[in-house]
Amino acid sequence: MTSICESAQLGQFIPVQYHHNMLLDEARMQGFREAIEYVVKPGMKVLELGGGTGVLSLFASRTAEKVWCVERNPALVATARQTFARNYRGKIVEVVEADAFDYLPPEPVDVVICEMLHVALLREKQIEVIDSFKKRYLQKFGLPLPVFVPEACIQAVQPVQQNFVYEGCFITTPVFQNPVVSGTRTVSLADPAIFQSFSYDSELDMRCSWHGTIAATASGTLNALRFITKNILAISTRSQSTIDWHNAYLVLPLAEPQQIEAGDMIAIEFSYPVGAPLEALQPKVEVYSAAIARPRPQVTFQRVAIA
Repeated sequence: MTSICESAQLGQFIPVQYHHNMLLDEARMQGFREAIEYVVKPGMKVLELGGGTGVLSLFASRTAEKVWCVERNPALVATARQTFARNYRGKIVEVVEADAFDYLPPEPVDVVICEMLHVALLREKQIEVIDSFKKRYLQKFGLPLPVFVPEACIQAVQPVQQNFVYEGCFITTPVFQNPVVSGTRTVSLADPAIFQSFSYDSELDMRCSWHGTIAATASGTLNALRFITKNILAISTRSQSTIDWHNAYLVLPLAEPQQIEAGDMIAIEFSYPVGAPLEALQPKVEVYSAAIARPRPQVTFQRVAIA
């Protein structure tokens, strides 16, 4: 089993005080509430893996017949139990102190909620947990699988020019950006390119890999790549639309920035295990000049220690 120390490093053992930031994330909260309200129908049974404070299970309890909320952090287990005791219909939620990698409900469920998500599917264990759950669930209960919230994921990468100067100091570190707030520090040099898409009820890949090219749409200094993770929380057949939530964007700096011109081709290659530390994402970038059709010097990413 994974040690608590390693779990903390990889985002699985987030202290309770940091969950306040997630509760204040209106896009996250509203997206999950809307998706759960759409998916969970009266009489359904729901399982949440990695429940944290229990807020997503609380959304489900408003309609479901029964909810199991699985959490391994004892402090969060206590918080979740207080949450359900103080909220309407919280009594139908059973908090289970267990590892999501091991737990199965006592009976089949209709919906599984799991939000162990980090941009680029790094650090947290969303993919591994759901993959493990599906295999064990099918062995015990057989088909059909429950509906998963989120239902699917789309990932993209985008070449950008990033301002790394802070109060006159040049400091290149990974940057996390609010996807709903436009900033002036980032200039797009090309359109985002999708490198991965999947649904959670299909076979899940344990690696995020891509080797492709993107055409520059603007001239500037290519000094970073921006990674975008769009979570499709639910697919509404009623409105023929999706209920979405984006993780914070991740901007990774390049060790050797270079000037590019509109029309240049930017070749990008990377491969890393899902749930790995941020340092595992080390793309290789090569720019091909549109004017002379030859490769420019290769650019690689510096390794940045993440506390």
